[in-house]
Amino acid sequence: MANAFKVPPDQYRPPQRAFSGKELQHIAISITAITLIFAISFSDLVYNLSDSDVVEQFLYWLAIAATVTILGFLLHEMAHKFVARRYNAWAEFRMYPMGLLLGFITALLGFTLIAPGAVYIGGNITKEQYGRISLAGPATNIVIGSIFLVAWLLLNDGSLLSDSLNIMAVLSLMLAVFNLLPIPPLDGSKVLKWNLPIYIIVMALAVFLFLVSWQVIAL
Repeated sequence: MANAFKVPPDQYRPPQRAFSGKELQHIAISITAITLIFAISFSDLVYNLSDSDVVEQFLYWLAIAATVTILGFLLHEMAHKFVARRYNAWAEFRMYPMGLLLGFITALLGFTLIAPGAVYIGGNITKEQYGRISLAGPATNIVIGSIFLVAWLLLNDGSLLSDSLNIMAVLSLMLAVFNLLPIPPLDGSKVLKWNLPIYIIVMALAVFLFLVSWQVIAL
């Protein structure tokens, strides 16, 4: 998710280094927190504590969560950042501490609602450039999800690896669809404001691929 022109004055700096120390700290904390939140939620850890294989289940889902977090969340945010920097804009990721805390609370309650943070952007960018910056994140999720989807379709033998590929395809494409919803401050609202035809095409593609990965549509 990318937010434009909302950078606190004391944080605004012309782009000089690829990453600031503060940004790297926020990224590291967010990745760790999101991975743990997803692992707790996916494994139903709170409700499976009495199971003999609870540790094995948690470690499996921890690996899935780490992969999805790095490829789905981190690359999504970095796509926003690097496209913005291409337009000579200041762009840095900032976590939402309360959004991460919300994630832990909801995961323990049996569902997941999380607002990890966003790339903040400052600078003189046009409406088209902002639309492209916003599109970069969901487009990255679509590419990653498509890779997992193709790998799963080629294997699809009911093995643990096959099931894992399917899960990662579903989650990656779900992130794309969610971020493309035309609801501020999600990316979809900014893409829609910039270019309606492109929004419709990308959203339709994301939904289609998600439904294929979720086995609602068979190829």
